[in-house]
Amino acid sequence: MNQDTSENQPIPEISSEPVADAGAESVENFGDLLAQFEKSHAHPPQAGQRQLEGTVISVSADKVFLDIGYKIEGVLPSSAFDRDAANVVPGQTYPVSITGRNEEGYYDLSRFKVAQPKDWSSLEEAFAQKIAVVGTVTAVVKGGASVDVGVRAFMPASRSGTHDATALEALVGQQITCRITKLDVADENVVVDRRVVLEEQTRMEAEGRYATLKEGDMVTGTVRTFMPYGAFLDLGGVDGLLHVSDIAWTRITKPEDVLAVGQKLEVKILKIDFDTKKISLGLKQLQSEPWLDVPERYQPGQRISGSVTRVTDFGAFVELEPGIEGLIHVSEMSWGKKVRVASDIVKPGERVDAVILSIKPPESPQQAGRIALGLKQTLTDPWTEFAQKFPVGSQVQGPVTKLMAFGAFVQIAEGLEGLVHISEIVPDRRLNHPSEVLHTGQTVQAQILALDAGKRQIKLSMKQLIPTGLDEYIAEHKVGDKVSGRVVTESPVIIELGEGIRAACGMSATPSAQAADAATSTTPAKADLSSLSSMLQARWKGNAPAAATQPEPLQAGQIRTFKITRLDPASKSIEVELA
Repeated sequence: MNQDTSENQPIPEISSEPVADAGAESVENFGDLLAQFEKSHAHPPQAGQRQLEGTVISVSADKVFLDIGYKIEGVLPSSAFDRDAANVVPGQTYPVSITGRNEEGYYDLSRFKVAQPKDWSSLEEAFAQKIAVVGTVTAVVKGGASVDVGVRAFMPASRSGTHDATALEALVGQQITCRITKLDVADENVVVDRRVVLEEQTRMEAEGRYATLKEGDMVTGTVRTFMPYGAFLDLGGVDGLLHVSDIAWTRITKPEDVLAVGQKLEVKILKIDFDTKKISLGLKQLQSEPWLDVPERYQPGQRISGSVTRVTDFGAFVELEPGIEGLIHVSEMSWGKKVRVASDIVKPGERVDAVILSIKPPESPQQAGRIALGLKQTLTDPWTEFAQKFPVGSQVQGPVTKLMAFGAFVQIAEGLEGLVHISEIVPDRRLNHPSEVLHTGQTVQAQILALDAGKRQIKLSMKQLIPTGLDEYIAEHKVGDKVSGRVVTESPVIIELGEGIRAACGMSATPSAQAADAATSTTPAKADLSSLSSMLQARWKGNAPAAATQPEPLQAGQIRTFKITRLDPASKSIEVELA
């Protein structure tokens, strides 16, 4: 039965009968009196519910002390309140339940409604209302543990909130808070669950912790576990993700390379999603941003040296300094050679020289700056040297690297290729495809027709180096030779000197036309008397030449005699005049 706890109760009378040892008697009587006093001021456990009203007495760094009406105060962790009890002040009241005693002698409290059943009716009430109950783990049995909750109950190992058998054995003799999940009065079968209570407590503490956090706060966390994309930190009941990209300004492949489980870190809260309960953390944000003075320390055109950190198909990343990387694109690795993948040129860890092509600072703190680098710019452009060494008209030699429908590509120097158009392969016939006369790897000779270093294009011709009937004809004749030819056209006058060999006739008009012009001329000619007397004297002596006859006019199809006036092997041209 409950007793009156008034402090004005009479002190029990002390017997006045003589005793053998007065000192021992006084000590014994004092102990009895103290026991009676504590008993009179103690609150006997109430049957059923143990929900009490607690009044805040004081608040420490991690605990809140409450007066629960007992001789000894109760204590709650600060995490049981919003914002780690930052708004809790003495005098405030909270409903609490006793869950046990701690090592310091204080009552451990819970803000959960906890019952301490004494009979089956109180067990049934706690089961119906899903109220947590207090029990003592008495022994580890097969599949779980035995718990005294007023009657013997069974707690499955999977619902004990422990990770292994050793942790489960450590609960023996301890008082726990659990919830009844099965109650059969007839068979006296009771099953309890501690894990669900722990999860609810953790969830309540986490919700209170979430309310205390805001973006931009600096918090201390403990590294709990690693994932390929980052590390999870315990922020005091809630987890935050420190992404691998936010650990340091330098590139980090795996978070465990620079962090360790259990390590404490001061981090910055970057983002909180209250709907998904996700917190993003940053460690590098507490360090100086290396990009702040990059534009002052690096300029386009500057030659730098760095280490290749990683290689992708499209290029290689080079570290100029911690936190500052540049990209060498595959198109900037070679002047002439077509690089398909960057790993054909550079390897991770290799130190290279490069030239800064452009710098783009980050537009926002969430973005990274970009530096474009060039590897080929540190080398002499082979196109410049080639153009000086091999002008247009030069002969080159090299293997066929690729055949296309429109022509063949020929390697004429390291990293330099030229194109032989299909019309420039053979002189005597038309090809449907270069493969009719060429194959990949075949070494050929060609003549440079055109070279454009700006467009990186070289036009070649093979047929220009193949001897033809025209070449042989020019080689076998000289200016002044008289040859026979057939008139092909009259305007302009084209003479065919052989099969496939044609020449231009230097006559501006046919003889018949010249004669017609002379006959129709109305301008009188001035007489040359000295010439006339000479002609008469010569004719009188009988040795004057006969009157000159006009040559027959040139007409298409005629075969006439001509004199070569010009031979040009370079342009493969011939000019003649009527002999």
